[in-house]
Amino acid sequence: MSKFLNKILNGDSLIELSKIPDNSFDLVFADPPYNMQIGEKLTRPDASKVNGVSDKWDQFNSFEHYDDFCKAWLTECKRILKDNGSIWVIGSYHNIFRLGYHLQNLDYWLLNDVIWRKNNPMPNFRGTRFTNAHETLIWASKSKKSKYTFNYQSLKCFNDDLQMRSDWTFPICNGKERLKKNGKKVHSTQKPEALLHRIILATTNKGDNIFDPFLGTGTTAVVAKKLGRNYYGIEKEIKYFKAASDRIKKTKVIDDSYLDTIENNKSKPRIPFGSLVELGILKPGTVLFDPKRKFNAKIMVDGSIKYKEAEGSIHKVAAKIMGAESCNGWTYWHCNVNGSAVVIDTLRQKFISEKLS
Repeated sequence: MSKFLNKILNGDSLIELSKIPDNSFDLVFADPPYNMQIGEKLTRPDASKVNGVSDKWDQFNSFEHYDDFCKAWLTECKRILKDNGSIWVIGSYHNIFRLGYHLQNLDYWLLNDVIWRKNNPMPNFRGTRFTNAHETLIWASKSKKSKYTFNYQSLKCFNDDLQMRSDWTFPICNGKERLKKNGKKVHSTQKPEALLHRIILATTNKGDNIFDPFLGTGTTAVVAKKLGRNYYGIEKEIKYFKAASDRIKKTKVIDDSYLDTIENNKSKPRIPFGSLVELGILKPGTVLFDPKRKFNAKIMVDGSIKYKEAEGSIHKVAAKIMGAESCNGWTYWHCNVNGSAVVIDTLRQKFISEKLS
C-alpha cells in the first residue's frame, strides 16, 4: 500500500484505479470532467475566448459514453474505499444529477448535497440565462452501514460555534493561488484550496488516506499534505501533472502539534453523573452551585440532585432553575475542591482520562 501513498501518477484513471488494492482509502474527492454541453465557443464582450468549456478532456461523444465513464470510475472508487470511508464528487448542472444517479445505483449512501456558492462567479456574457453562481457537491459514504468520519465539533468551532450549514461561500480560485504560465491559466477549472480544506477537515482525521482520481493541478494533494493526511492522485494530462508535482513539492506540512482537532462528543465515553457518586468522586450531601453561586443543590444517594422542591438529574434541575427547556448540567454545576470552585465536568474528564490511560 505504501506505493500508493504521498505520490501522484500521470496516467488514465480507468486503467490505474484497477491496480489499487481494495479498502485502501478513507476518502475520495473526485472532480471529474463535467461534460459541459455548450455546443459552440463562448466569447466575452471584447471578443476574447472564454476558457473552461472547450477542453478536449471534457468532451464525450454522447450521454451514454459519459454515463459509462462515470459508472466505471465510481465502481472502482467504491472498491478502494475502506468500509467506513466516504466520497465527495463535485459538478455543475451539466453532470451532477447523472453523478447522483450513479452513486445511488452503486449503493453508496448519500449524506449531503452541498452548494458551493461563488462570490465572484463568471458573468453570463450572453444574458440569456441566470448567472451560474454555484456548483454542487455530493457527499456519500461507502454504504448505509459505514461509520464515516464527520468532525462536527471542529466544524462548529470553525463556524463561530454555529452548526456548519450545507451552503458554503468561497471565491473561485484566483490571485496568487491561481496557477498561470505565460500569463494564461494552467488549468481552466482549478479548485480553491479553501474548498478542499473544509472537506478534508470535516471528513478525515490526521494520518488518513485520501485519493483523487482526477487530480488536475494538485489541489487535493496540496491540502492533504498541509493537513497531515496521506494522498494519492492520478492525472491524465501531462501539463497538469507537471504543475501538480511542482506545487506539491513546494507545499509545507503544518506543524504536527497544530493538527489535532476537537473530539466529537459522540466519540467520547459516556459517563453518567451517578457513576461519580457510586465511585465516591462526589459524595451524597455534596453541595453543587451555579457559576454565580446564587443557587445551591445537594447530591442525593441515587445520583439525583435537589434544589428546594426541584429534584432530578443535574440537567433537569439546572434547566428548571434557568427556566429553560434544557441545560447541560455538567458545565452549569460547580463544586468545592480544596477551596476552589470547580465545574463538575472537570471531575468527569479527569475520571475518563485516568480510566483510559
